[in-house]
Amino acid sequence: MPEKPEEIKEYAGGWITERKGTDVPGFLKLAFPIIGLGCCAYFLLYMHGETKHADRGALVQKLNEATQGSDALMYAVTAMALAFVVIVVSFAIRKSHE
Repeated sequence: MPEKPEEIKEYAGGWITERKGTDVPGFLKLAFPIIGLGCCAYFLLYMHGETKHADRGALVQKLNEATQGSDALMYAVTAMALAFVVIVVSFAIRKSHE
């Protein structure tokens, strides 16, 4: 019985290859939302810097007093990052159409 050749799909000029019809591995399906939500949480938690740090917290607080930050901008960036996470996870979860 002759073996039929596997169809290989190339990305990035051949730097990345995969068999056609291959699904995204389960660990990536889990890693995408965890990493993405962790990044969004980081944006919100450290929006004004690390103000409670023992050594540099006072310096960060003085910098925040001297300069102005934009909470609205940080919330907008976080919302865009969250939208990106939702899109990436939806692409990772759905089945391949090839």
